[in-house]
Amino acid sequence: MRVKALKISIVLVAGLLFSSQWASAQFSGNGLFKDGAFGQSYNNDQASEKDSAEVLFSIKDYFKGLGHKMEQPIGAVAGGSALFIGGMQIYNKDYWKLPIIYGGIGAGLGFGFHFNSQYKKSVENGTPDDKSKLLSTLCFAGAGVFYWGSFMDGVICYKPNDWPHHGKATLYSILCPGLGQIYNHEIWKLPFYWGGMATALHFYLDNKMNYERFRDIYNLSSDPESGYSGPYTSQQALYYRNIYRRYRDYSMLAIAVVYLLQVIDANVFSYMHNFEVDDNLALDIRPTVIAPDNSVAYGPAQNPAMGLTLGVKF
Repeated sequence: MRVKALKISIVLVAGLLFSSQWASAQFSGNGLFKDGAFGQSYNNDQASEKDSAEVLFSIKDYFKGLGHKMEQPIGAVAGGSALFIGGMQIYNKDYWKLPIIYGGIGAGLGFGFHFNSQYKKSVENGTPDDKSKLLSTLCFAGAGVFYWGSFMDGVICYKPNDWPHHGKATLYSILCPGLGQIYNHEIWKLPFYWGGMATALHFYLDNKMNYERFRDIYNLSSDPESGYSGPYTSQQALYYRNIYRRYRDYSMLAIAVVYLLQVIDANVFSYMHNFEVDDNLALDIRPTVIAPDNSVAYGPAQNPAMGLTLGVKF
């Protein structure tokens, strides 16, 4: 069997090699098709030119933008600044802000690690220091605020030639929900988005609290040594735990959906802001007679039909 399988494998490999060589010969310049059929250029674009749809981000172009050798869209500058912190300030020529940003982020991280180390030592000694834990959390949060502020400052100081600029509107909404609508002068939308996110956040916190409550009840009721004597059985606690966990996840999904919708809204309506709708835009609907096509040979004659015509004037 092994010898037979080896022979079959050799035959298959030989066949594949032969077919690949045949295909290469047929589709090469000496075969059925000429090389020019696939190498022909139908436009005047150079091969070295990069299309924006093919190259989403170029590190080389990004640093050229920071060197003010070429213009960069605000999205590319912000994307590069996610890794190279302070890039937006360099692009906007606000160099004096760099020490503030670097100092704030560095101090927050440094003190955060320091207090976190103290908290770990206190835990090892059996006397957890809650103050060190709180200070560590606040310092890390402060570093995050400086990081977020570097983006917000860069977007605010970016000066496009037109208003509203779709890149600024989109980044505003990403950094702060609802700020893109304010930038587009569509403040009336804020109650819908803020109300939707606040409602979803309320249900998330409520479901999270109930999930943790029934999770603890289930853990206690499942442990025979815990001495649990509450009103819920283990199966009931498990049922409610799963229910509230599912509702918690749905609430989190609702927050994400509303957040995404307000980002899309800011982007789309910044594009459509200059779309003009005046008296020249009209819709005309009227009845009409549809003439039959009696040109088909040997076919039965057809009678005219009634219908509607729809005309749009702009």
